[in-house]
Amino acid sequence: MESKAKEHGLFVLGVAICFAVAGLSVLAEKLIPGELLGASIIALFMGTIINSFFHPAWIKPALKFTSKRILKAAIVLLGASLSVNTIMSVGKMTFFVMIFTFAMCFGGGYFVRKAFGLNWKLGNLISAGTGICGGSAIAAIAPVIDAEDKDIAFAMSSTFLFDMVMVALYPIMGKALGMSDIAYGIWAGTSVNDTASVVASGYAFSEIAGDFATMVKLTRTIAIIPTVLVFAYIGTRIKQKEMKQANNGQKVNLIKIIPWFIGGFLLLAVLNSVGCIPAAASGVIKGTSKFLMVTALAAIGLGTSITDFKKAGLRPMFYGITIDTLVTITALIVIKCMGLM
Repeated sequence: MESKAKEHGLFVLGVAICFAVAGLSVLAEKLIPGELLGASIIALFMGTIINSFFHPAWIKPALKFTSKRILKAAIVLLGASLSVNTIMSVGKMTFFVMIFTFAMCFGGGYFVRKAFGLNWKLGNLISAGTGICGGSAIAAIAPVIDAEDKDIAFAMSSTFLFDMVMVALYPIMGKALGMSDIAYGIWAGTSVNDTASVVASGYAFSEIAGDFATMVKLTRTIAIIPTVLVFAYIGTRIKQKEMKQANNGQKVNLIKIIPWFIGGFLLLAVLNSVGCIPAAASGVIKGTSKFLMVTALAAIGLGTSITDFKKAGLRPMFYGITIDTLVTITALIVIKCMGLM
């Protein structure tokens, strides 16, 4: 009995440490000018650094709970920030750009991943982060493909590095190319990864470009749903093959292919779109979702060591930079062909 109470106490302490790292990360984000560094990536790196000095065995159950269960709760709450009206209005103008950038991320990414020799889970996590919405997409896809925490950390780091460079270069390139506010907003909104980076690069060009880039980015987020379903199917098929080999043909139940947290995500998105969630409540839920995601990433960081990064080498980073660059060029070409520049 005493042993169980001790385990429970250590579990609560472990979860509390994750929340504490998340809180410090949010505070650090506010102290960094220009919102160039989001709390999510700060939490990931802070957790990794802490893990280099502090990695007791008792904290592992708490890290697993936080990085899996709390992460899924954060994804559910993310749905409250989506609006079908915004998606429909902005989606008409950006549909073809998104289709081509997604094709480049996952289609072209397949061949680039093979060339770099990355495993399919890590490669597709990076592609999802690049094509959809940075950390949110990586976080949403990771549970359905049973991605390892270190792969999530590598994918987050890869997209983060590219964003840091692009926040500075996008406005310069956009002005050098003579892009209009709307064209630039579409370009930044469809090819820069993380929301904070889209906002920073958009408003660095102009207020109109910043407003439009943010709307495009929110519209792009809806692609999380079909992408997660596709990868849930792929993951299920792989498990099915493994179970056939191990259990003489026993099949996986395909009815369970749709993750429960995506159902919750969709439900909140629909409720928000029809006006059932007041604007003030939607803002609170979105803020809660963001903080829980930061907490989950803190847990992932606390379970990832600098040694893991050294073992992975530079291949994930080079892969991410290659895919990001191809997406940037693809979006620019499509926008040019559509006559929007």
